[in-house]
Parts: sequence; structure tokens; C-alpha cells
Amino acid sequence: MTVARTFAAFLTETAYADLPAQAVDHAAMLIASTIASAACGASIPSAAIIRDLARERGGRPDASVWFDAGPKLPAAYAARVNAVMSDAAASDDSDLRNIVHCGTPLTAASLALAERAGANGRDVLAAIVLGYEAAGRIGESITPGYLNKGFHGCLVAIFAGAVAAGRLLRLDTGQMAHTIALCATSMGGLHAAANTSVSREYHAGLATVSGIDAAMAAQRGYTGEETILEAPHGFCAVYGGTDGGGIVRDLGREWDIVTDMAVKLVPGGHTHHALAEAAANAAREGNIAADEVASITLSRPGVSALSGPRHPADLIDMAHSPAYFMAAAVADRTFGWAHAGAEKIGDPVIHRLIDKVRVGPQPTENAAAYRQGATVTIETTDGRTVTNTVHVPKGAGCRGIDWADIDAKYRTLAPRAPLSERQVEASLALIHDFRNVSQVSALLDLLR
Repeated sequence: MTVARTFAAFLTETAYADLPAQAVDHAAMLIASTIASAACGASIPSAAIIRDLARERGGRPDASVWFDAGPKLPAAYAARVNAVMSDAAASDDSDLRNIVHCGTPLTAASLALAERAGANGRDVLAAIVLGYEAAGRIGESITPGYLNKGFHGCLVAIFAGAVAAGRLLRLDTGQMAHTIALCATSMGGLHAAANTSVSREYHAGLATVSGIDAAMAAQRGYTGEETILEAPHGFCAVYGGTDGGGIVRDLGREWDIVTDMAVKLVPGGHTHHALAEAAANAAREGNIAADEVASITLSRPGVSALSGPRHPADLIDMAHSPAYFMAAAVADRTFGWAHAGAEKIGDPVIHRLIDKVRVGPQPTENAAAYRQGATVTIETTDGRTVTNTVHVPKGAGCRGIDWADIDAKYRTLAPRAPLSERQVEASLALIHDFRNVSQVSALLDLLR
């Protein structure tokens, strides 16, 4: 048995009833989070361009473009548009193990294929749980190797949407194995482009449409190299330097969507969320005003210098600027959705504080507890110091995710689509009760 076929058997044979309640609950939260992020990104030019291209191509009216009353599109095209919208806003999810935003292509593919197939809520929730598991396990097998070589997380994200699509297409084990094999040889993507341009959301769209295409091709009998995950010069060897054996170890013992999914409850790169949380905590604890700050010091395992643009000028810069996250959080003693807006990005108070951000020594105690976590120390002009540590950012599954936080995110971002208050509340209620939804189109009709 190849790794792909062993994994495919698990992915196709696991039933909704086999899944833990928390995994299913997190899948519903992921739907709400992804739609909210897409609402925020719907008007971003990169999303509009991909939407226009999809409309120009047209095709079978299988699936809805979210927040658009126009004709439906082929499922792969609609899913690509929806994924680009969500990723463009940099407000989706992140897998703590792999630093991959796999929930965007996963949710976009799942809802589009479910609408095409007339599937119910339980079908979608199971597809999301298993798609997240596929991306998490395959991603772990190449992390951090692929990152160190400069590749982008779309290499991993493609498997999430593809497996979900395969579930909703009711692929058998062999077809799912070849879906995985085709995905393993389909994606590129470089961090150098994703960190500085709208290539990031372009990657998300390609991962989505390519994953769906792989599942649809396998359904029709298209085959790939089934040993590609473990083969010499294969996927795991090339990107991560491993043999891929860990992908199928202890299947079903834990679930990635429970232990490693982290929903963004504030905007921007997820690796910087704990920085903002710790900085805001320290500023509140010390009752420190912006004009009292002498320095803001970051301490984090593996970090010896600040990455990204120091003084952001737009959303792309902001999403990748750890200095901005800390300075903004200290200035306002909180960090939220407003900090992705032009007013905050251009705030002179924040920019003055950015010049006071520095990197200190890496933590030496309990370093393994930092999962995208950080320690931030504020020193004041009168010599006081206040330190706060956040080991895991808020919104992470292992820390516990509260529906109240998901609801607040949805109610804040969904109206930007724009959706009316009635649409927001009705769609959110359906997502909460998604396991009992008989036709997924009931939700999608509320998003048009």
C-alpha cells in the first residue's frame, strides 16, 4: 500500500458519525470565519479581477459566487473567486503546525461542490474536517523544509480543498489516492512573492481550482504517480527532506482541526497575532500611554531580527509587519479589525512607536510552549518595565475557540460584502445549525 492509498482509505471511509463533536463544531466555525474574511476582501482589486475573469469564461451554472447576484459558475471557477476574496483580506485561518491558510480553499471548495451536488450540512462538515486533516498531515511532513527553501503554503493548501471535493464527489479509495497524487505534482508558489504582493491570494485561488480539478479528473479515471509522496525525488523528499511515513501514523487519534486550527480573530499574518496580544496586554497591565514608551522588545524562539516592512503603507505591508502589530497594540491597548484600515495604517502615533520596536534575546525557558507565541516587554521613559507572554494566539483550537468570538468576527466583517442585517443574522444562524441543514444552497442563497 502506498502512503497515498493508505491515507485515501482513511479519508474516504471515515463517516460523519466517526468524527468528534469538537471537530465538527470547529468546521462550522471555519465556514463562518472564511465567509467573513471573504466579505472583507470582496472589494479588493485582486478579487475583482479574478471574479471578472471567471464571469468572462462562464460555463455550467453549478455554484454561487458569494455576495454576487449574477449567474452561477462552474464549481471550480466559483470556488476560486470565493477563495481569492477570503485570502485577499488576510483574515482567514492558519494551521499552527504548518503556518498554512488551508481553510480558505477548503471552505470555498466544499461549499461549491456541495451546491453542485445538492449535499447537506453534515456532508460538508465531514469534508472540511477530513480536508483539514489531509493538509495538516501532509504539511507536517514537509515543514519546515519547504519554508526554508522559500516555497509558499499553497503547496499544502491544495490538499485540503481536493480531499473535501473528493468526499463530496464520493470518490472511492483509488480515486482519492490519485487525487492526492495529482495534487502533489500540481502546485508551485514562492514566499518571496506572497509576502510582498497580491500573489498570496492568487496562490489561494490556484490551490482551490487545481484541487477541485484533481478530484474531478480522478473521478473520471485520470491517474497520477501513486508513490509520489514517499518516492525518491517525490513530494516529501523534494520539499521537506522526509520519507512521508508520518502522514499515515496514528490516523484518527487526534484531529488537526481540533488541535492545530487557529481562526484569525484580528487581521493580518497569523504569526504576528500573539505579538499584538502580548503587547496590548502589557500596555494595559502597566497603564502605559504611547508617549511614555521608551522601547518595545520582542522575544520569540527562532527570531533574531524583524521581518517584513517596518513602516507599512497598505494592507499587504500591514499583514506582514510585526513591528506594526506591536506598535499598534501598544498605542491602542488592543488590536482589532480597524487596524487593517487606512486610518490606522497611517497613524503617526503608531509609526513613532514602530521606531521603538526591537528584538531581544530568544526565550530559553519553556521554548517548546511557544506555538506562534511571543513575549513582549515595554520599557517606559521613567524606567518601568512590563512583560507579557502569549504562548498561543487567541482563536487557536488548542486554547479553545469561543463561538462568541466567531460571531463577533462575522457580524463585524460580513456587512462589508455588503450583506444586510437580515442576511447576516440568518446566515450565521444557519452556520450554527449547519449539521441539520438539508441543502447547502440554503446558506449560499443568503450570500447573494
